[in-house]
Amino acid sequence: MTVRDARPSDAGALLGIYAWYVRHTAVSFEYEPPTPEEFRRRMIRTTAKYPWLVAEGAGGLLGYAYAGPFKGRAAYDWSCETTVYVAREARGRGVGRALYGALERALQSMGVRNLYACIAYPDPEDEYLSLASPRFHARMGYAEAGRFHRCASKFGRWYDMVWMEKFIGGHEAEPMHVKAYDGAGAFGSN
Repeated sequence: MTVRDARPSDAGALLGIYAWYVRHTAVSFEYEPPTPEEFRRRMIRTTAKYPWLVAEGAGGLLGYAYAGPFKGRAAYDWSCETTVYVAREARGRGVGRALYGALERALQSMGVRNLYACIAYPDPEDEYLSLASPRFHARMGYAEAGRFHRCASKFGRWYDMVWMEKFIGGHEAEPMHVKAYDGAGAFGSN
């Protein structure tokens, strides 16, 4: 498996990974997958400043991870929201860990200090949503920072949403400005 920057030509395969989660799970709170054009626009918007990475294996793309702004105000520049999706047939093979490791290195090289993940949370688990994502994030060093109860409805059920956070840098009084992602320093060892 290798991790690399996403290319526009990856959009169709990545949308295929995401669409399964939209249609069959409550991992995403979208009801319908975006169109290919909308998905491509999301990628372009994201990669104007932040990394969007893919994991690639012999059989094709195994998953993707990206970061985006946590909030739209300047004082939040040192914080990012992170996202990861792994193809269902590639789960449990270290794909998410490799993607998040590379993403974290890329964000550190940009000057980002805080990572946040917004995660659908079942209470209780059901056939549409398990605790796999919060458990994965906890193994990656994230801790729960907040929880919203029964804030989303999908498949006729109510789900919670948790925010998890991870600090990846210091919090000095005058931090360096966050720079746009340039592809440097992200991939290290997989």
